Amino acid sequence: MGNYTPKNNQTIHIYHLIPTKAYYFPINPVFFTSLIFKEKQTALKRICQTATKKLHIHPTILNLSLSLPFEFEFKIPPYLSPMKAKILTIGDEILIGQIVDTNSAWMAQQLNQAGITVEEIISIGDTREAIWRGLEAAKDADLVLMTGGLGPTKDDITKKVLAEYFGVDLAFHDATYQRIVNYFEQRKYRISPSHKEQCFLPANATVLKNDKGTAPGMWFEYKGTIFVSMPGVPSEMKHLVSDRVLPRLKGDKRLKPIVHRTIRTVGTGESVIADIIVDFEAGLPDFVKLAYLPGRGIVRLRLSATGDDEAMLNDLLEAKKAELQKLIPQYIFGYEKETLSEVVGRMLKERGLMFGTAESCTGGYIAHQVTGIPGSSAYFGGSIVAYSNDIKMRMLGVKEATLQAHGAVSEETVKEMVKGALETLNVDYAVAVSGIAGPTGGTADKPVGLIWTAVGNRQEIKTQKLLLSNNRMRNIQITSNYTLNLLRKFLLAQ
Repeated sequence: MGNYTPKNNQTIHIYHLIPTKAYYFPINPVFFTSLIFKEKQTALKRICQTATKKLHIHPTILNLSLSLPFEFEFKIPPYLSPMKAKILTIGDEILIGQIVDTNSAWMAQQLNQAGITVEEIISIGDTREAIWRGLEAAKDADLVLMTGGLGPTKDDITKKVLAEYFGVDLAFHDATYQRIVNYFEQRKYRISPSHKEQCFLPANATVLKNDKGTAPGMWFEYKGTIFVSMPGVPSEMKHLVSDRVLPRLKGDKRLKPIVHRTIRTVGTGESVIADIIVDFEAGLPDFVKLAYLPGRGIVRLRLSATGDDEAMLNDLLEAKKAELQKLIPQYIFGYEKETLSEVVGRMLKERGLMFGTAESCTGGYIAHQVTGIPGSSAYFGGSIVAYSNDIKMRMLGVKEATLQAHGAVSEETVKEMVKGALETLNVDYAVAVSGIAGPTGGTADKPVGLIWTAVGNRQEIKTQKLLLSNNRMRNIQITSNYTLNLLRKFLLAQ
């Protein structure tokens, strides 16, 4: 560095002067792609300070840049910018709500794991105009994944529009035709003329062999963008992405590690958590993002980081996860993909305990969550769905006087339901639920969404009152999660 003497007014590209190891880019370097400052120290300081904070540029570079008596250009080399992708799904059936677009969610997950940032997901209809608009909207990405419109019927026009868009003709692809012939012969099916039409592909396509179906995938490189067209059948699309597309992308310098940590909380809403961890969130580096993902009484906190050094990113997120554990321990029940059912089941199994459920308004949903875990028979004894008052009395021993004085939806009733479940199911712990799930059935004293839950053993019973909405399924799911959490906290306190 010290021996380099630039000429006056020469533009300096920092990355040409400093060895690669001097760089550390922990986030998407998308700012200052070409900003020029001429002999303005304050401007230079401003851009260099930002570079230090945002890009962690080595201080030696910054000190040098402040003393340069010539034109200075801070420019990010293209190969350091992470790959950006857009997903384009084609099909009227998606737009009219006939099917749910699960393809896009799966592709986004795969791309994210590969270090590719998905910027946009676009759904369009089966018309030339819609497909053309979709291609135009997606063309500024580095990678465009398309699904749909490659079948043998007349409404499958994706190939024709692609050929027109790229300015090429359709050409017969004999290898694809022979593969389809073999595919049908092995299954003793008759091949139709429409399947031969399926083998006319845009002349500039690199064909991606589809081992799961007849329509091949197609890879195009056009004006700096990679376009990949695939069938919309989920099994075929997943095969092509996993076995054809991602392997071809491997080694691209724009692929940056993206790492995540998920902290799972229950017992309060996202706004309460946000208030508690406001300083934590404000202190996160710019290359670390925090997302709040609420759903059915559970809030997932997802930390995401992007950069070059995957080991460093993992270490950093582990440290941030530990910080959150200290800030909100009362709400955290697990990490990554752990469910409350798994966590509670593990706690019971480790203690050699059995539990059961007595359910009214949840109709066995808590038991369903628990028995969805393999091996749950080691800690789950059974369930009584006591929907009517008669079953509450006969199977759980709830007193008629209790029901008359307090009603089925009451603290007193769920306590007696717990006692009855302990005896009838012969378990160590039991939970009970009774409420008005809705959307009808409420009164002025007991509105829709009022639910009582309880947990206990033969020595102690704890209760919790919930006031939820009039959405029946949502109320059932939230109640189940809150009841399992009540059991988790009860076990921790023992």
